[in-house]
Amino acid sequence: VQLLESGGGLVQAGGSLRLSCVASITSGRTFSNYAMAWFRLAPGKERVLVAAVSWRGGTTYYSDSVQGRFTISRDNAKNTLYLQMNSLKSEDTAVYYCAADPGYGNSWSSIATWDFGSWGRGAQVTVSS
Repeated sequence: VQLLESGGGLVQAGGSLRLSCVASITSGRTFSNYAMAWFRLAPGKERVLVAAVSWRGGTTYYSDSVQGRFTISRDNAKNTLYLQMNSLKSEDTAVYYCAADPGYGNSWSSIATWDFGSWGRGAQVTVSS
């Protein structure tokens, strides 16, 4: 699966942005065969899982740092993943990556430890204070 993020940019602290990730799938699978996630990589830090959504969108995961401010969602009819980011803070500044994995052999409860197999190129989000 190929993933392409969009929607990044520069925003003031307290503002909002919405990231999108469109999936191109040629393997015979469908978008709903993949659990989806957003990761971010900030300067000088390790890449971390920000949010994840289950195959049909019924279950979500958020890191403590974004819980209550970010919302992950997916539209399986459009092969698209979203991340609505509200009340942005300077510490949210990072490159945000979309990731997909079918999750074979993994349980949702361990989503924070999954080794996602497909990645987008990333979208820069910069929050000015």
